Amino acid sequence: MNLTTPDLWPLARTGQRLLTRTRKRQALVQGRRLVWLERGNPGPGRPTVVLLHGFASMKENWSPWLPFLPDDWHLLVPDLPGLGESDYHPGENYTFEAQALRLRDWLVDLPVGEIHLVGNSMGSGIASILARRLEPGPASLTLLNSAGIPESSNPPPDAGKVAEERGSLLMPDNLREVYRLFNSVGNGRPTVSGLAMTALLGPDLIARKGALIHIFNSLLADPLAPARHLKQLNTPLQVQWGERDNITPIACLDWLKAHQPTADYRIFKGVGHLPMLEAPGKSSRALAEFVRQHNG
Repeated sequence: MNLTTPDLWPLARTGQRLLTRTRKRQALVQGRRLVWLERGNPGPGRPTVVLLHGFASMKENWSPWLPFLPDDWHLLVPDLPGLGESDYHPGENYTFEAQALRLRDWLVDLPVGEIHLVGNSMGSGIASILARRLEPGPASLTLLNSAGIPESSNPPPDAGKVAEERGSLLMPDNLREVYRLFNSVGNGRPTVSGLAMTALLGPDLIARKGALIHIFNSLLADPLAPARHLKQLNTPLQVQWGERDNITPIACLDWLKAHQPTADYRIFKGVGHLPMLEAPGKSSRALAEFVRQHNG
């Protein structure tokens, strides 16, 4: 396999949308196109659940969850600005804070029910800030293996350097590195799905490397911004974590439990960085219980 491998992802993306019964929508947010998937409609008693994907990823990462989530929920699943089908612009800032403000501007123009925010990795970090920027605030916040969390109660001064070393894994140059990425962000074991994802998404990821470097460097400008907001968070919080994560290690839970001791913690054994892909049934059921508890 080499860089001439055909890019089959656009066709697969369309098929995935049909299978998940979602409709594609788009709008201009701060002058840039933002694309999202939507299922259901807002209405009395129906939660609006917003799913935010991680770095070097896209809205389709949530597809394994969708069959498990209640049909009457209103789901909004965006490609975060700069990623997926949403516009990337090399002159813009993609810090956690800037991304949260873009999503706030997107949500205020949409008809929504009571909002429940959910994020994975970088998306969790953005969701933690968005939860404090929305007016009114969300009914709940769920974090899956969140980025932007220190691994100890006293973060080292070189926290950005640690993040930079781990993040290099997420910006592949070739298909060999793409394969290493897909096996590393999971539970670390080579899998058939890792090979399939390499063939399907590899060309797109490699072509995006310049944008990924820019977005990642923006995040490194303030890598612990989510933690500052989580310290002050009053929103009901659920934390899901894969114990085998080597991108955002389970040691991050020590800091979270110190600052959010009453949160609902769910630890998944044998799971890595992506619970919604590796354990979609367990992780989606945990979310559904939490949203029902705090909706309305």
